[in-house]
Amino acid sequence: MNQDLQSLLQKFRSELREIGHYEEATRLMEWDLRTGAPKKGHELRAEALGTLSAKIFAMLTSENMGRYLNELTSAEAELSQVDRALLRVVRETYERSKKIPPERHQAYVMLVAKSQSVWEEAKKQANFSLLKPYLEKIIAFKREFIQYWGIQNHPYDTLLNLYEPGLTVAKIDPIFKQLREATVDLVQRIGEKGFPKFPVSLRREAPIHQQRHFSEKLLERIGYDFQAGRLDETAHPFEESLNHYDVRVTTKFVLDDVLNAMYSTLHEGGHALYEQHVSAELIGTPLCHGASMGIHESQSRFWENMLGRSRSFLQAIYGDFQAAFPGLFADVHLETLYQAANHVEPSLIRIEADELTYNLHIMIRYEIERALFEETCEVGDLPRLWNEKVRDYLGLETPNDALGVLQDVHWSGGDFGYFPTYSLGNLYAAQFRETLYKEIPDIEEQWSEGDFSQVLEWFSTRVHSHGKVLLPSELIEQATGKPLSADYLIRYLQQKMSDIYQV
Repeated sequence: MNQDLQSLLQKFRSELREIGHYEEATRLMEWDLRTGAPKKGHELRAEALGTLSAKIFAMLTSENMGRYLNELTSAEAELSQVDRALLRVVRETYERSKKIPPERHQAYVMLVAKSQSVWEEAKKQANFSLLKPYLEKIIAFKREFIQYWGIQNHPYDTLLNLYEPGLTVAKIDPIFKQLREATVDLVQRIGEKGFPKFPVSLRREAPIHQQRHFSEKLLERIGYDFQAGRLDETAHPFEESLNHYDVRVTTKFVLDDVLNAMYSTLHEGGHALYEQHVSAELIGTPLCHGASMGIHESQSRFWENMLGRSRSFLQAIYGDFQAAFPGLFADVHLETLYQAANHVEPSLIRIEADELTYNLHIMIRYEIERALFEETCEVGDLPRLWNEKVRDYLGLETPNDALGVLQDVHWSGGDFGYFPTYSLGNLYAAQFRETLYKEIPDIEEQWSEGDFSQVLEWFSTRVHSHGKVLLPSELIEQATGKPLSADYLIRYLQQKMSDIYQV
């Protein structure tokens, strides 16, 4: 590589590092908004976020950035794999952002910041009408942005691509159809035998400080680095990566449901492990994050479910569980804990759904989002449409909006196109799992002894370290030798449900 090209790359990377600093500031402000910032300050915080976002937007779409991209594109053949990936990611963001008028982008960011605060109040009151005007504006913005970006085959494809590069309605529909049919069949077969009722209930009040200590212990167990992160409480759990060495986890504590916090902590912990194990060589670039939201969700869903609900994992942490809540669960044996952690029964809340019916929750949201951007429904139709689909897919009646259309924060944050990545995450996770088990046949024995170092090392090498250098399709094929398929998840669920429920 000649000196001129090296100098150009250094300037390009320096510009990206500065943009990254502004982005870190916005992420910290957003984290603060969702973890207890004073309510009276929300409006001014939204204004500050709008200002910072406008600055980031201006830098990303500047003439300077355009010049860097043009010159680097002409010399792309001389670039390393990492620099080619960096060019790809920044060029996509530049081209997408350049098509949006700056004032429209800033207005959208401010709207979303306000909307998330309104969502919290609407959910508390179980009153969709509070959020409705905000959602209508967000949908209008998204439809406007789709027009700027251009429609290839389906308007929803554009939004799917924001979270999962290369994903389209045409690709996801047949995969979801196969998964839906297999899931419905299993749920029906278990239901015909009668969803099991346990003689011993785990719904017992456990002090929040004990639940918090147990959550911290779980994170330590799986390899989360508290020197580069922290655990906080929030209404809707999330993970926030401020920078490579500041990766934060939040969870939700429910007084009489310790498994709720346990599994939301493992879920967000899975996200955090990914971010903490991206190669340090990618620091200061937008490559220093997960490959896509689908791959990211594969990590959270693996640690939450495929490892976290396994008999071997529960055996390893059973002593911690009993010690964390002295005497409270003395009559709960390991097998009872395993059965409770893997209980299958249709329920209203996605984040509390069992491993089997969870994907049906995602398909409800996917179908509604697709309809919104096909413009075959409007925001005012959402509560009715939601309740109908819950009845059709889960056989349940939705008593109020808080337990229905208002249960998730995503739409108030403008995250349309995100929900399908949860099911994609399950699909990726099952495929990774099958390869992992073939390569390390005694992996569950290691888990039962409390050793999770080798599984973390396997994922760090195969998935985490690459950051965004590889596309999701490249990463899954490189790690498992095969393109994405629903077969692995269906096989995993069938084997597990057969073991537990003899169906």
